[in-house]
Amino acid sequence: MTFAVGSELTSRLEGFRAVQRLAYECAETVAAQLRPGVTEREAARMQREWLRERGVRDWLHLPFAWFGDRTAFTDFRLPFQFFPTHRALEPGMPFILDMAPVHRGFTADVGYSGCLGSSPLHDRMLADLQAHRELILREVRERRPLREIYESVDRLMVRQGYANRHRAYPFGVIAHKVGTVREQRWSPTFFGFGAQALKGLLGDALHGHREGWSPLWSPHAFSDHPPRAGLWAVEPHLGFRGTGVKFEELLVITDSRDPEQSAFWLDDDLPHVRRWGP
Repeated sequence: MTFAVGSELTSRLEGFRAVQRLAYECAETVAAQLRPGVTEREAARMQREWLRERGVRDWLHLPFAWFGDRTAFTDFRLPFQFFPTHRALEPGMPFILDMAPVHRGFTADVGYSGCLGSSPLHDRMLADLQAHRELILREVRERRPLREIYESVDRLMVRQGYANRHRAYPFGVIAHKVGTVREQRWSPTFFGFGAQALKGLLGDALHGHREGWSPLWSPHAFSDHPPRAGLWAVEPHLGFRGTGVKFEELLVITDSRDPEQSAFWLDDDLPHVRRWGP
């Protein structure tokens, strides 16, 4: 898929926008149905079933749900700790729903933060994410190395009084590339991840290694390169005393020399953006 600005790119982006909106509609629907006693596994199943009823048959990864201090990845050390557990939701608990469906060959990866009841802390943390969305877009347009932008996000979190919790993800990534996936009659998953999507990510990793770039946006040396054209699922994740919040959405990076066309968020009509207002 080329990333020169034009009608072909616009047409392709509509497919990604549609599946991203579908995923966020799922997140909002499931969030509205959460009640005390619902477990992470049940919330993950609710997302999975809702999306399958609407035609999703493949995944970058199956849905996740994190409740309470697990939203801040408290004491996470091993990959299996990310998978949904029997942790039950309680009044006042924060939660995060995370899903990465593939629909009609297009991939999305979204994260939705909520709280069962009111929480001034949670509201403030959600509001503080806005500055990260603005910072990331600005510095990508300035063509700063991805590793340097990662460090800028870190510094902003420190100024806001938060801990960087996306550093707990494998390789400490804040983002990763996504793309199209060939539709197949049978789409297996392995340890919760779709085989076809992982194959594409691995292909990008091998191709990028030869050319000096990586499909993983991390604090490590392999991300010390300018932004690479493509679609990136970006997820800054704030943590504070057992509460975690994040958004995850698609950022489009192109080959254009026009700053405003060189990078832009795929969609500004998303739940967290609407919360912030005009």
